[in-house]
Amino acid sequence: MNLRERIDQSPMSGYQWMIIALCVVLNALDGFDVMTMAYTAAGVSDEFGLEGSELGLLLSAGLLGMAAGSLFLAPIADTVGRRPMVLVCVGLAAVGMLLSATAGSLQQLGLWRVVTGLGVGGILACTNVIASEYSSLRWRGMAVALYASGYGLGATGGGLVAVALQDRHGWRSVFLLGGAVTALVLLVLVLLLPESVRFLLAKRPRNALRRVNVIAARLRQEPLTTLDGATDDGRSQASGRVKDLFGPGHRRSTLLLWLAFFTLMLSYYFVNSWTPTLLEDAGMTKEQSVTAGTLLALGGTLGALGYGFLTVRWDSRRVLTVFAVLTAVCTALFVTAVGVLSLALVLGMVIGMLTNGCTTGLYTLAPSVYATTVRSTGVGWAIGVGRGGAILAPVSAGVLLDAGWSAQTLYLAVGAVMLVCAAAVLLSRPRLGSEAV
Repeated sequence: MNLRERIDQSPMSGYQWMIIALCVVLNALDGFDVMTMAYTAAGVSDEFGLEGSELGLLLSAGLLGMAAGSLFLAPIADTVGRRPMVLVCVGLAAVGMLLSATAGSLQQLGLWRVVTGLGVGGILACTNVIASEYSSLRWRGMAVALYASGYGLGATGGGLVAVALQDRHGWRSVFLLGGAVTALVLLVLVLLLPESVRFLLAKRPRNALRRVNVIAARLRQEPLTTLDGATDDGRSQASGRVKDLFGPGHRRSTLLLWLAFFTLMLSYYFVNSWTPTLLEDAGMTKEQSVTAGTLLALGGTLGALGYGFLTVRWDSRRVLTVFAVLTAVCTALFVTAVGVLSLALVLGMVIGMLTNGCTTGLYTLAPSVYATTVRSTGVGWAIGVGRGGAILAPVSAGVLLDAGWSAQTLYLAVGAVMLVCAAAVLLSRPRLGSEAV
């Protein structure tokens, strides 16, 4: 077997789980960053005297930066390597967070939010690839599930810390802490994060054989005497080109993956952004609607892990398809259950589990459809297109509500969108056989 196959088939080593843990921490930075802005929005608005539309633009600035980072920074990783790109992006996120604490106006804070988002967007695409490439075939779904669960952990921790700090020291202290933690994570990554083995085998930079053998020893794999035949990806000088995503071997997979990411993120951000408000409008008290929103977030972490456990036994693409179909059904039924509080809360938690399970599934599927030399590019652009759906979701829902759509009609529409996501997943295929990376 070549080295790729040996990593796929061998038991997971402690070194591999350490790499997955680093990826979990990096994804937690995304969750922390998103919720930090959400929880400090009131304090920022009071200090700068913002109107609702201005605050909305500020909240969107981070998402726009993330989309740009996924689209334009992640492809560079296919040329210079995953490790250096992750380090640069974590550095950007740290600088953006620290400078956000010094902002003296809406414009300055918006700029630093975009910078932070650029870093986070690049981090997400690269760490998703690293988590997939360093996990064995059997445990890949679980490894990516653990990685995906980091978002919920970071969001929960970020929210709790933001509330406590803001009450005592103001909103700027939250960004200072976020920047300091991100800078500390950067130092840890410099010491511990390895380069992607598959990148080294495909691109063969200077001292590639020595670097591969250092990593192979830590993976408990036999050292290589030559790089020839070490992987079946072949060697390509061209990397990070978006046009390669539409080449004969990738075009169909790219379009289906983009469709799946866009429809999932559209549905996910609609549910998470509008559910508390729409439930309150439908007759729930404010406290009950907030509880439903909290259960959505809690269900998200459980759903990511549940998806991972299921993929240890069953094909991850089929599990993802089932999750998407169940999401469609539960979303369509959700608003009709408002009259029975306990049923609505249970369904809310289940929807949170299913949508986050779907996100985990797409993170697992995305690297498997691309060759090493365009993997970060492909994953980055898929996530970037998905962010487009995330940005569109709150705005389009507001427009449709103003046009007279009811909450029930909106949730039915979201259910239909999730069926499109399920169809896109079902029609997609991993590039090198079942779940190959």
